[in-house]
Amino acid sequence: MKTIKVIRAEANFEKEKLRFPFGFKGGYLTELWQAVSRLESANGHEAIGIATQSVLYGDADLFSRSSEATGNALMFLVTSRALELLERRSFTSPIGLLDDIFPEIVEIAKQLTGEKTLNPNFVYNALVGVDNAAWLLYAAENGLRNYNEMIMEAYRPALGYRNDRIGILFQVSYDMSKEVVLQAVRDGYFIFKIKTGYPGDQQTMLEGDMRRLHELHDLLKDIRTEETSDGKLVYTMDANGRYERKETFARYLDYAREIGAFDQILFYEEPFSEENEAYVGDLGVRIAADESVYDVASAKRRIKQGYQAIVLKSIAKTLSQTLKILEYAHNEQVPCSCSDLTINPILLDWHKNMAARLPPFPGLGMPLMETNGATNYVNWETMRQYHPRYGAAWTEQRQGKFLLDDDFYMQSGGIYQNSAHYKQLFRDNRSF
Repeated sequence: MKTIKVIRAEANFEKEKLRFPFGFKGGYLTELWQAVSRLESANGHEAIGIATQSVLYGDADLFSRSSEATGNALMFLVTSRALELLERRSFTSPIGLLDDIFPEIVEIAKQLTGEKTLNPNFVYNALVGVDNAAWLLYAAENGLRNYNEMIMEAYRPALGYRNDRIGILFQVSYDMSKEVVLQAVRDGYFIFKIKTGYPGDQQTMLEGDMRRLHELHDLLKDIRTEETSDGKLVYTMDANGRYERKETFARYLDYAREIGAFDQILFYEEPFSEENEAYVGDLGVRIAADESVYDVASAKRRIKQGYQAIVLKSIAKTLSQTLKILEYAHNEQVPCSCSDLTINPILLDWHKNMAARLPPFPGLGMPLMETNGATNYVNWETMRQYHPRYGAAWTEQRQGKFLLDDDFYMQSGGIYQNSAHYKQLFRDNRSF
């Protein structure tokens, strides 16, 4: 592969408002910044990488100690500093490039935020647009025309499927109304991701989570779908690490059994914090790791603790790092799904490229992917029009699924085509 020299690197961003405060990890978001990175090579190739920033996901402690705008500004500043490091730097592989700069960026991020124990996910989130731009530049320089060609051979076995559909996880936040949930049912959704970890102390959280599960299960328990073998809707849950003790979490699962909801739970994401060493393989339900897995070492640790699935977030932890995690999970025969970060429509197809090639998730016969942008962004329909393949059938959510055809795979979700909207964020865009 060619050696690529970066001669220019720059960033910009747009703010996108949310319809209502979006709650998880005991906090609430009101807007998300769309950070855009641009790289130019000595050979005249240029690439734009897009990212959605989520400080609450990246480091909930930092989010709670600063204003929402301050947290976003700090993450964008980390992105900008990373791009400064790339100018005049050469690389042959995006993965190698990320490995080279990551330690220095971590130290820069700690200095900028004043957080000595800054969560690595904050830094990875800041680097998503930079990494995506590096991948696109790598593809352009080496004449790689699609996602299959772009992914290095070592990682292809883990992405060896060509699925014709992806099941969509419909996210149900703390305060989502019954009518919105029922409308999702009418729209054909059959997998419901229930946010747990209700705000408050541990007892308040548990009571709130049980109350919410009862409310939702009463609403959904008698609804039937043709998409599952038993005709019942599927639940997943996500606590984002809010449970402190296994005993407290077990009480939630016991309650799910008591009300008849337990058998509909496909998996439960991240009940405990990263530091919690509790073994979870004896809880009777598949436990999945998400934010606690940000490299291969953390994946090994979680699997040893009995975690039986990994939720991939290439749109939050970079494609480069996620490929390593995926390869390890594949070798260990641990199933994976793809989660959201309330990402924009273009990033959605970056992630869809990965989800489309994963083995079907056990028990469902199709890979899984969460997307909640349509529910949460004020300007979602406008943002969809920024997609270079706006209107393509595979960009539409149909009856709780994405339906994938030959065009999706030939176009690789449109990620190699420039978005006219995002390129306008840079004054000097003459060569686009």
